[in-house]
Amino acid sequence: MTTSGPTTRRSPQPNPTDSEGASVIPGLSVQLYTVRGQLADNLPGTLDAIAGIGFTNVEPYAFVERAAEYQEHLTRLGLSAPTAHVKLIDADLDTVFAAAKRLGISTIIDPHIDESRWTTRDSVAGIARDLKDIAAKAADHGLSVGYHNHAFELENRIDGTAALEIFADEVGHAVALEVDTYWAEVGGEDAPALLARLGDRVQALHVKDGPKNKNDKEQVAVGAGSMPVGKILAAAPHALRVIELDDHDGDVLQAVADSYAFLAGTK
Repeated sequence: MTTSGPTTRRSPQPNPTDSEGASVIPGLSVQLYTVRGQLADNLPGTLDAIAGIGFTNVEPYAFVERAAEYQEHLTRLGLSAPTAHVKLIDADLDTVFAAAKRLGISTIIDPHIDESRWTTRDSVAGIARDLKDIAAKAADHGLSVGYHNHAFELENRIDGTAALEIFADEVGHAVALEVDTYWAEVGGEDAPALLARLGDRVQALHVKDGPKNKNDKEQVAVGAGSMPVGKILAAAPHALRVIELDDHDGDVLQAVADSYAFLAGTK
C-alpha cells in the first residue's frame, strides 16, 4: 500500500501558519475511520499523509487498542486529537479514560447506540441517563462525553419530534452533540435548521457530502455533492468541523485532501 499521500492543496493567507509557513485551518479535523483500511496496513504512513494534507487535528476511532502507537505518531507529527470515537455504554471505562488521557483527547464520543433504543420517549430517556452517568465519571478524569448520530435517530419520530432532539433536551449540556450533518439530511432533516434548534449543544460536526442516500460508496469529497455545506457551517460556526467519508469509490486520501481544500476556501 502506498501512503505517500494525495496532491495537497494549502489555503492562502491570512490563515495562520505553522513554523514552516504551511497553512493551518483552525477547527478542522478528520475522522480516521475514513482511512481505516490504510491505518490497518500502515498507521505511521497514513498519519504522515494526513499531516501532509495540512491537518493538525484528527478524530481517532478504536484508539484504546492502539493507544501506544497513536501516541508515538501523533506526537511525532504534532497532531492533536480533541475528539475521538469509542463505545461507552457497557465499556471498561477506566481503560477508555486512561487511553483518552494518554492521547490528550478532550471529548470521547459514543458513535452508535442501537436503533432499538431510539423508539420511545422512555427508552431515549434511558440512553440520556446512561450517557449522563458516564459523563459524570469522565468529568473526574477531566474528560467530556458526546454522542454522534446516524440517520435513524432523526427518522425515528416520537410524538412528531426526532428522537435525537428528545435526547438533546434530556441531556442538556451534560453530553455534547456531534451532529453528522449528512446522516441528518438522509434522515429527513434540514441540517442547518436542526443545528439552529440544537444551538451550542453541538460541539462538533461531521461534514461529508454525496447524493444524500444510504449508499456509503456514493459519498464524495466535501463540496462535490448535494449537501448545503455553506449553510451548515454558518449554522454552527463554533463547532469543530470533522471531515468524514464512511466509504468512497475512489482514492479516499485524495477525497480527504479535496475536502480539506474546499473547507479551507481554496476552491
